[in-house]
Amino acid sequence: MRSCCGQQRQEFRGTPPAARPPAITSPTHPTHQPSARHAYVFFEYTGNTGLTVVGPVSGQRYRFDAPGARQAVHPADKPSLAAVPNLRRVLGP
Repeated sequence: MRSCCGQQRQEFRGTPPAARPPAITSPTHPTHQPSARHAYVFFEYTGNTGLTVVGPVSGQRYRFDAPGARQAVHPADKPSLAAVPNLRRVLGP
């Protein structure tokens, strides 16, 4: 009797690396990539020191090291980050 998991594992091993789809990653978190129609938005830090914010929807950690620092933000986190003092939405990196 064959195990279903073992069979799938064997099939996966038989797939050449070139035939597998490429992994999708983002600059800050590899598991929460927005689709093409939901592009990242950008925020700039306007405070005096640094700031770290965790996106409540995506769980991504956004680090703004100094005044003027910009980060690409997952679109689902946009409303929450827009409400953070000293962060403003900008058009690009």
